[in-house]
Amino acid sequence: MYVLGIETSCDETSAAIVKDGRQVLSNTVTSSLDLHKKYGGVVPEIAFRMQLETIAQVVDCALKESGISKKDIKLISVTNGPGLAGSLLVGISFAKALSFSLKKPLLGINHVYSHIYANFLNGERIGFPFVALVVSGGHTSLFYVKSFDSIILLGSTLDDACGESFDKVAKILGLGYPGGPLIEQLAKKGNAQKIKFRCSGTKKQLDFSFSGIKTAVLYAARNKHLSENEKRDIAASFQESAIDTLVKKALLACKIKKVKSLVVGGGVVANNRLRKKFLEEAEKNNLKAYFPPKGLCMDNAAMVAGLGYQLFKKGYRSDLYLNLDLN
Repeated sequence: MYVLGIETSCDETSAAIVKDGRQVLSNTVTSSLDLHKKYGGVVPEIAFRMQLETIAQVVDCALKESGISKKDIKLISVTNGPGLAGSLLVGISFAKALSFSLKKPLLGINHVYSHIYANFLNGERIGFPFVALVVSGGHTSLFYVKSFDSIILLGSTLDDACGESFDKVAKILGLGYPGGPLIEQLAKKGNAQKIKFRCSGTKKQLDFSFSGIKTAVLYAARNKHLSENEKRDIAASFQESAIDTLVKKALLACKIKKVKSLVVGGGVVANNRLRKKFLEEAEKNNLKAYFPPKGLCMDNAAMVAGLGYQLFKKGYRSDLYLNLDLN
């Protein structure tokens, strides 16, 4: 069964063809990232205008690369939230029009849940139940996953998402945007034990808070002309503390829910230090940690198509009244 996935939740425009929920035949992604860099973050109006201009070509490219035609599609699966309202509307509107014109079924997909599913496109066979951590520029959340349609929120960030804090720390250090890759690169040559940063505590043990550590970095750097070595040490110390918090809370969730599998997804999971730390700590605790291929960590339509297939098999459908779900 061929599923067309469409993803336009932020600055990417992506379309993919996935066969039987596992085999990625194409995954076309274009981004307006370069247009946002000078603003230090995503500008919604720029993002959705670029998506309006490119979505038709992106879908055509995905179909051409997959080698199938529109009539071969059995389902159109589209992200309908959470994300930027204007951007989501571009994808939803295009998917609706395509569904109507081709007389193909339509299914709206939760963007955060699709990041969890990206792990199933890696050829892995992951047994239920498991704990999942989604960590990205907009989301930092822990879930208990009983099945593809039974995903229970255990905890989430109370303020900044982890990826957002990387962006803000990079801005404080004068590195640019997006901050994640820049912090990671700088941290490789820094001393992660030089400064003892700490993430803020939370009332609920599985919630996250990254605003405090961002402020601590600001105080460490404020009114100083930082040398390159000092920037490296700050970057390394910040990164290590943020990752330690993610690991600690994820392992605690596994312990509470008595599971042996931990699935991690989202853009921040492309960070090599994060992967290494999770693998080391999971092994110490007799757990198995799973990660998507790096090409599927960022927003993409393959994960949307894959999850769509699984939910479609369970009887889920949307109609032409499909709308945004920003929660």
